[in-house]
Amino acid sequence: MQRSVLGVGIFLAAGMVQAAEPMRDVASGAADRDAVAVTVYNDDLALVKERRRVDLPAGLTRLSLREVAAQMRPETALLRAVTGQPLSLIEQNFDFDLLTPQKLLEKYVGREVTVIRSHPTTGEDRRERATVLAAGEGTVLRFADRIETGVPGRLAFDSVPSNLRDRPTLSILLEAAGGKQAVELSYLTGGLSWKADYVANLSADGKNLDLNGWVTLTNRSGAGFDHATLQLVAGTVNRVRAPEQRLYAMPAPSPVARAMGATQEALMDFHLYSFERPTSIADNQTKQLALLSASAVPVHREYLLAGNEGYYRERYGQIGQKLKPAVFLEFENKGGQLGKPLPAGIVRVYARDSKGAAQFVGEDRIAHTAKNEKLKLRLGEAFDITAERTQTSYRKIADNVVETAYRIDLRNAKEEAVTVRVQEPLPGDWEILQESQKHAKESSRVASWDVALPVGGSGMLEYTVRVRW
Repeated sequence: MQRSVLGVGIFLAAGMVQAAEPMRDVASGAADRDAVAVTVYNDDLALVKERRRVDLPAGLTRLSLREVAAQMRPETALLRAVTGQPLSLIEQNFDFDLLTPQKLLEKYVGREVTVIRSHPTTGEDRRERATVLAAGEGTVLRFADRIETGVPGRLAFDSVPSNLRDRPTLSILLEAAGGKQAVELSYLTGGLSWKADYVANLSADGKNLDLNGWVTLTNRSGAGFDHATLQLVAGTVNRVRAPEQRLYAMPAPSPVARAMGATQEALMDFHLYSFERPTSIADNQTKQLALLSASAVPVHREYLLAGNEGYYRERYGQIGQKLKPAVFLEFENKGGQLGKPLPAGIVRVYARDSKGAAQFVGEDRIAHTAKNEKLKLRLGEAFDITAERTQTSYRKIADNVVETAYRIDLRNAKEEAVTVRVQEPLPGDWEILQESQKHAKESSRVASWDVALPVGGSGMLEYTVRVRW
C-alpha cells in the first residue's frame, strides 16, 4: 500500500513539474513570408497558402501568426513544417477582435484606468485613478468619491489585453524541437472575389472583332498579399463539403512558357487559370489583370423579332403594333486565339465611327462558356428596322381550339440589305395552316421565318396557325 501511495506521489510531482514548464511566445508577421499563393473562387472564397521563416524555441511555444486575413475561416487553418522536425499542434485561436479606442475601453470594464486632465490655464496634467463601470452606449467611471459619465479627459491604460490585437492573428500552441525552420500555413477566407470582363472591338465592316479579357479582382479580406502567385477557379464549387477535403487538391502550377494573360487547365469539373507573374493584392483594393487576347474573330450579326404565346390564346385587339427587332452578335469560341474556356462575365462591345473613334454600342453577360461553344450577345434594338404586327383573323373552333392569322410588315431604312428572323413561341399543339414562306421548326414550341429585306426596302410575312390546348 505504501509503495502505491509513493508511486502516486511521484506521478503527481512529475505532472506538476510538467505543468510548470515555461511557455515561450513567438510572433511572426508579413516580413517573415517567403512565398504566398492565393487561389480565388467565384463566390467570395479564396484559398491562401503562405510560407514563413520562424525561429522556434524547443518545447512549448505559442506562435502568433500576424497579418492573416480578417475573414479567415479558422476551422480550415492548417500549419505544417516544411523544413526541420514536424510540429506537434495542441491548440489554436483566431483573434480578430482588433484594437481600437472603443474596444480597449470595453475590455477595461471592471478595471482601473488613469484619467489625465490638463489645467485650462497652466496646462499642468492632473492624474486620477478610476474604475470603468460601463463602456457601451456611454462611458461611466467611478472615482474614489464620485461617479462620472463621459470621458472627462485622456485615458491611460496599464496594458493591452492579450486577446485584443492590432491586426488579425492566428495564435497556435505547439511543441517544437527548436531552431530556425520554414512552416506553411493554409486556410480558406472570405472577402476575396473575382469576375471576368471583356472588351470587344468590331472591325469597320462589322464582320470581325478583337476580344480582350480582363480579370477584376477585389480584396476585402482584411489582409494584403505581396508578390503572390495568383490562381483563379471558374465554376461553382459546392460549399457544403468539408473544406479540408480539397485544401490540397489543387496541383501546383507547372512551368509554362512566358506569355501574356493567363494559362488555364482543367481542375476536375472546373477550370483553373494561373498567372505566371506574381502580383501584389492590397487590402481594400480592386485591380485588373489581363486574361486573354484574340484578334480577327469572325462575327455574325442577327436581327431577331421575338413574339409571345399570348398572341395565340385570344383575340388580339391592338391594330398595327409597332415593334423593333433586337440586335445580336454571334461568334464561336474556337479557332485562332480562342478555343479556350471563357469565365462568366460581361462583354462590352465597341464599334468605330466614321472618324475611326471607338463608340460603345452595347453589353451583355455571358455564362461560363466551354471551348467550341457559340456565344450570343444582345446589344439592344435596331433603330432603322421597324416591324408592325396585325392580327388579320381569329376564329374559335372549340373550347380548346383556336385558329388565328397574323401579318407582319417589316421595313429596312439601313444602307445595307438585312435578314430579320421572326421567332414565334406557340402554345399547346400547333399547326401552320398557311404561310407566305416556309417556316423552320426550331423546337416543339417555336417556329421561325427568315425574312430578307433589301436596302431601303420592305418585306411581309403572313401565316395562319391552329392551336389546340
